[in-house]
Parts: sequence; C-alpha cells; structure tokens
Amino acid sequence: MKLVSKIALASILSLSITNASDVLATVNGVAIDKSYVNGALKQQGKTFDQLPKPQQEQLLKRLIERELLVKSAKDDGIEKDPEYKKALENFKKDLLIRTWMDKLYKKTLISDSEANTYYQEHKNDFKKPASVHARHILVKTEAEAKKIIDELKNLKGDALKKKFIELAKKKSTGPSGPKGGDLGYFGKGQMVKSFQDAAFALKKGNITLEPVKTQFGYHVIYVEDKKPAGIAPFKDVKKSIVEKMKREQFNKKIKNTIEADKKSAKIETTLKIEKKDNK
Repeated sequence: MKLVSKIALASILSLSITNASDVLATVNGVAIDKSYVNGALKQQGKTFDQLPKPQQEQLLKRLIERELLVKSAKDDGIEKDPEYKKALENFKKDLLIRTWMDKLYKKTLISDSEANTYYQEHKNDFKKPASVHARHILVKTEAEAKKIIDELKNLKGDALKKKFIELAKKKSTGPSGPKGGDLGYFGKGQMVKSFQDAAFALKKGNITLEPVKTQFGYHVIYVEDKKPAGIAPFKDVKKSIVEKMKREQFNKKIKNTIEADKKSAKIETTLKIEKKDNK
C-alpha cells in the first residue's frame, strides 16, 4: 500500500511529458513511463535506471498490477462511492498544502551574510572536542601484538603507515581490518577507556610500543592525525546553519499565515479549544 500511495502522489505531482522511448509498459492503453516512476523514487535519491535489474522488474510488475487493480476498482464503480469521494477530497487537501509548503520552503532563502552573522553570534554552539584519527590491529594474544610491534617500531613516516595498513589487512581480527584498521576520527568517550587513553597519549605518526588490552583482545594502535578542541570553522557548519535558519523562517511564515487567516476566518467548533502559549 505504501508503494501504491507513493506512485499515486508522484503521478499527480509529475508534469513531465511522456517520451515514447521512456515508456516501460502499457496496460489497457495507459502508459507507465520512466518520469512517472522516477517521481516515486525521488525521495530515495534514485532513478529507475539506477536500480538493479531485479528491482526494476519487481517495481514494473507492481506498477502493472496497480493499473489492473485501478481498472477493477473503476469497473466496480468505486469512483462514485461516497467513501472514495471523501477520501479523495481529503487527499487533495493534503496534497494542496504539501505542494504549497514545498514551494514556500524553496522560496525561503538565507544569504551567506545572514548565515555568517548567526555563526558569529552562536559560536559556542559549534565547539568541537579534541579528536584523534587512529588505526588499529586487533589480535587475540599479547604475544601476537608484540610481534607486530617489533615489525613496526623501527619504521617512520610513510613507511610506517604503509606497513601498518598492510599488517592490519593481513592480521587484524577486527571489522576495520579490510580498511587497514582505519577507525576514522573519534573523541573522548567514544572508545573503550584503555584504548582511548592510549590513542590520545600518542603523537601523530606514532604507534603504541606496548599492546593495549581490552575486552576484545590486544591492540596495536597507530595515530594518523590529531585535532585539538576548538570552534568548527564557518565553512564546515555553513550548510547546517542555512538549513536551520530556513526551517525557523519557514515555520515562522506558516505560523504567521495561520494567525492572520484566523482573524478573518469564521470558525465554529463543537469542542472548546483552549489556547496554549507556545514558548
């Protein structure tokens, strides 16, 4: 049912003209074309052509079945059914609001200067803790870990990094092994304490010279990079600021529109609606 509702919505929203080359199937003369299908897939960030062939076949099968069900429903006179007409009117209202809101949101623009002003006034919101970019090799025994350290301890720079990645891929039992033991950046509190303490104590480009024991086994750690605590630069948070400000301005527009319309609208209700202050 979810697929059917998405396809129905997409068909109403789509204004594309069907090209003959885009027609995937016809059912009783009704064309099922790619632009029609792509409208339904838009929220997933995909197009019909990007789907694996089995998924394309399954989706097309469901769309054909949908057209067959549409015909059966029409043949049964559902279009004249009062429940259908009521549901259709409610659907059209929801679609009307959704389309209007979508256009209104797109028209809500935030300039770079507005975003930068927000950033300057709320810098404390963009504090980032110290972080470390580490790799590790996880093995079962302390002896294995010490043997790996012996292979690495006399190397430096790129040679050390290259060899570490090589050994991680060959010997690490952890899930990051195939990626050369890469754990990416992490801050304090994100790893087991003994592992975290060892990683943060290392200098960039160094390895632990003693195995680090955790409940998972014994680790050899290599620190690829370290970042101190500080304020995230504007360029890194600009996108999130713009989206936040857009949402706030959009919500304000909707609220103001409702309040303005209430003043001129004639509203009658059988229930008493208590006013609540929005704080």
